[in-house]
Amino acid sequence: MSSQNPNKTLKNLDHKKIGLLGYGIDNQALLRLLKAKKIKAKITIKDAKDDPRGFNKNLEEFDIVFRSPGWPVACPGLQKAKKLGRTEISSPLNLFFSLCPTKNIIGVTGTKGKGTTASLIYKILKDAGRRVWLGGNIGVAPLSFLTKIRPDDFVVLELSSFQLEDLKYSPRWSVITNLYKEHLAPADPHNPNYHRSVAAYWQAKLNIGQQPGNRYLIANQVLKKKLAQAKLPGRLIFFSPSSLPSRLIGDYNRDNIGAAVAVAKIIGLPAASYRKTIARFANLEHRLEFVRSYKGARYYDNSFSTTPESTVLDLKSFVAPIIQIAGGADKGASFSVLAKEIKKRVKFLVLLKGQATPRLKKEVLKNNFPTSRLKEASSMEQAVKLAAEKAKPGDVVLLSTACASFGLFKNYK
Repeated sequence: MSSQNPNKTLKNLDHKKIGLLGYGIDNQALLRLLKAKKIKAKITIKDAKDDPRGFNKNLEEFDIVFRSPGWPVACPGLQKAKKLGRTEISSPLNLFFSLCPTKNIIGVTGTKGKGTTASLIYKILKDAGRRVWLGGNIGVAPLSFLTKIRPDDFVVLELSSFQLEDLKYSPRWSVITNLYKEHLAPADPHNPNYHRSVAAYWQAKLNIGQQPGNRYLIANQVLKKKLAQAKLPGRLIFFSPSSLPSRLIGDYNRDNIGAAVAVAKIIGLPAASYRKTIARFANLEHRLEFVRSYKGARYYDNSFSTTPESTVLDLKSFVAPIIQIAGGADKGASFSVLAKEIKKRVKFLVLLKGQATPRLKKEVLKNNFPTSRLKEASSMEQAVKLAAEKAKPGDVVLLSTACASFGLFKNYK
């Protein structure tokens, strides 16, 4: 990773034919950066919304194409351009790493927990008096703050498998929170990218610690076996669940805290400082977030819980009777383990409509879950109303769908 002047290096894009494949927040930030720096290039936006039939055609005509994370690397248009060899295939994230003025980059990935872990690390650094930036998959394009970064700053990035799969650099400190089966089918119409196998998904995640620039890969201890044969340029460190006092709800957040503590220790932050931050840190929005109490029942929102595995962990986080809202779009996951947990812990189940819902319902009924304790809803409004009717004082109403939201909503939020 080079610590060079972003303004100077961006000039290398002068007079180039540039294609922006997909026009999400990352490529929007890239375009703003190129305009702000007065880069004299021919820039073409190739987006499916504007040109559904031809947006990924003739990419070989560009000098460089910047791929949005949502667009598959295996896209025939991209592969053709790559095969012909004249077009450089890059991404906004690759550009960020090549231009970033600081090497103090912390990258966090994992199937679940990466947003909470990245945000906690960011807050720990900030409270310890460091100048720090937070971006990535969390909803802030790294290129949007590139020119404000100083050489001694810290940058914390939440990184998805789709951002990592073609990344040519690794953060100095890399974290893998966990690994479950996900993104194995193109469930999101706005983000059609997916991985063809669990092995491909894992390899994308592992890329966070396999590229030049990495000094430490900090991984969950449950991944020891998977990492036994991994070839890594840096040092491998495993973290375990933390028992430090915290406001975070959910047993799995003990792992997220453990990861953040491991990073804080490696960087050399004072224990008194990070312990204080952890004690005050609360759940992020939509991540097992406490919404309100109503008529004695507590309402929790984890619309971010879009896999059966993460929903199982949500169910295990409460001892009170649960009224659960679940179901939605199909991501190709198995519901067998979740169905057993629902039978054990759920007092009443409300199912939202979606392609995966019939499979979830079938699996739940196969485990002898009473039909009298199950209803289907055609809208979120109806689902919440049904849940509220069934909830008694002391109960928990939990939105944890185990499925994607597409079909009902634009995204999990």
